[in-house]
Amino acid sequence: MNIRRWIVIHSLNSEKPIFQQIRERIEDGILDGHLQPEDRIPSTNEFAKEYQINPATAGKGVNELVDKGVIYKKRGVGMFVSTDAREILIAERRENFFKQHIEPLKKEAIRLGISDKELQNMLQRS
Repeated sequence: MNIRRWIVIHSLNSEKPIFQQIRERIEDGILDGHLQPEDRIPSTNEFAKEYQINPATAGKGVNELVDKGVIYKKRGVGMFVSTDAREILIAERRENFFKQHIEPLKKEAIRLGISDKELQNMLQRS
């Protein structure tokens, strides 16, 4: 699928800050395989024009990805997906998954007297 078309068909919503939605849209595109290493992503001006937002807002989301090494800038050419972008994002999301889901699950299991073995059986049952 054309990258620009993929970006366009995903509209913005008011649930999260716009810069965060743009960042997550790019991250999801990388994780889902729509954006491959060395693919050019839309510029902040292209995002701004497409979604009728301030380029600085788009830039904030994009720059967070640059800071993490997920995308990189080629001066005068554009922004591109880094070769290890997918691995960076998977590692980050796995850690977030652990903190947001596994740690609270384990704490509640301890509260309820559920052993590690019982918890493992419960997870396998689902």
